[in-house]
Amino acid sequence: MRAPIDTAKVNGRRQLQFDCIDDVLADVERLAKCSEVRALGNWSSGQVLRHLTMVMDGSIDGTPKVMPAIVQLTFRLIAKRRFLNKPMSAGFQLPSKAAFLIPSETSWEEGVREFRRAVERLKTEADRMPHPAIGSLTREEWDLLHCRHAELHLSFLVPIDSNESTASGGSNL
Repeated sequence: MRAPIDTAKVNGRRQLQFDCIDDVLADVERLAKCSEVRALGNWSSGQVLRHLTMVMDGSIDGTPKVMPAIVQLTFRLIAKRRFLNKPMSAGFQLPSKAAFLIPSETSWEEGVREFRRAVERLKTEADRMPHPAIGSLTREEWDLLHCRHAELHLSFLVPIDSNESTASGGSNL
């Protein structure tokens, strides 16, 4: 088993900016057309998509509260605006109580299928559950949070196909 990578120090990540869930889906569809997708962090490309799917599904189905009350209050007062409007930083370590968000190994193809299904749910199901740290979010706020979250994780996926470019539609190499 290889030593974990410090994801805060990974070079070669893509710079991404998504304005809506359709931008995220478009980036994943562009990656799916490439001959290969290389993952730069600790997770495979399929695991990255599975993690995004788990969080998307959690925004609809709910997730366990894993943050102490004082941390939740701090997030609600200080961090909500930042998480919705500014890029997320690489290198964040999930608390042990949030280990359920660490994705099991999966293939790229299965990850793409799961991701497409999760996006379809976001588009068709109106109700949203509270965020486990931030609390209540509107559907639009959840979508912004999913965009910021996807920018972070998808930045670690690099297309290996000289004929494909992901520079259009909200993302840059």
